[in-house]
Amino acid sequence: MHDKLTLYGWHLSYFTGKVLCYLRYKQILFVDQPVSLLTLVWRIKRKTGAAVMPVLRTPAGEWIQDSSIIMDRMEVLYPQRPVEPPTPVQRFASSLMEAWGDEWWIPMAMYTRWTHPENDALFEKEAGNSLLPHFPAFVQRRAAAYVASTLRGYLPSVGVRPEQYALMDGWMARMLDLLDAHFAQQPYLFGDRPGVGDFGLVGSMYGHLGRDPWPARALIAPRLHLRAWIDRMSHPVDTAGHGEWLAGDRIAPTLAVIFRILFKEFVPMLEGINRQVKAALPGLVPGKALPRGLDDVEMPMGEGRFRRMAMPYTLWMAQRTLDVYRAMNTQGQAQVRDWLDSVGGSHFLELDIPRLRRSGLRVVPE
Repeated sequence: MHDKLTLYGWHLSYFTGKVLCYLRYKQILFVDQPVSLLTLVWRIKRKTGAAVMPVLRTPAGEWIQDSSIIMDRMEVLYPQRPVEPPTPVQRFASSLMEAWGDEWWIPMAMYTRWTHPENDALFEKEAGNSLLPHFPAFVQRRAAAYVASTLRGYLPSVGVRPEQYALMDGWMARMLDLLDAHFAQQPYLFGDRPGVGDFGLVGSMYGHLGRDPWPARALIAPRLHLRAWIDRMSHPVDTAGHGEWLAGDRIAPTLAVIFRILFKEFVPMLEGINRQVKAALPGLVPGKALPRGLDDVEMPMGEGRFRRMAMPYTLWMAQRTLDVYRAMNTQGQAQVRDWLDSVGGSHFLELDIPRLRRSGLRVVPE
């Protein structure tokens, strides 16, 4: 039996980056194990039911899949340096920020990686070395090219479509500026220490925007405070665990601006997915998972409208945040409602999501 945790993933991977930053911050000893083709399609799929990354194997032989579930489990096993704010508004907002970082930013990460050939060499090298270690370089390149082609095939489903490129460019420029302005005022989202929301947001920033050559050079490098936050998340220092959350359960004005945008854009996407899920339920065999993707859903984005495939899994992430609210006492819930009123987010609590449980990369109505 191994005496350390083993994290199976790639540094190129959106959600592996999230978990890497989390484990480093928590100062949990782990083995950083690149995923080979054999491990991915045989061991991981056999243990978790899906060929996915990251997966965390515990010394007791437990295989944990899904970045949020990994963090939940580690918070129980390693309570030092907690990442959940203790006060209701920050705890709720941090959970919501994790959902937004996990789900809303996927098109941005896919767009910046796969529409700029400058990034191809890094992906080819790292993916090839990981998939087929010890194989000749030309075989590794072919394997990496196959994976790259498969991932490019997902672009239209997540909304990375040529007619939407300009809209995404404009949205990212504004949002990255807002994040840069926030990190100019404080080191993390909710104060002087990182929370769940920071780790949700860093998924797109660590493996994609902050590491791929084109976005790192063109989008992140000019925004010095955002770059510094990514570096703090990637290589946390000991003092980060001794920082304080923003006093008085406050949300910084620089972050409140971002939440107002989130409620105008992300919640309409959730509402659209929810309508499709409810429409699909009568024809679904009891106990069967919903499809990975449904029809297109349209929502506001910046100055325009954005379309992408509706992913029921996104509702499971929203359900987690609603569960944070439901677990609070009456006073805590009232404080959250007051904050939501102040940033135009009251309609989030009105989401009537059918109860869902996660099953690999899909969700099953309970």
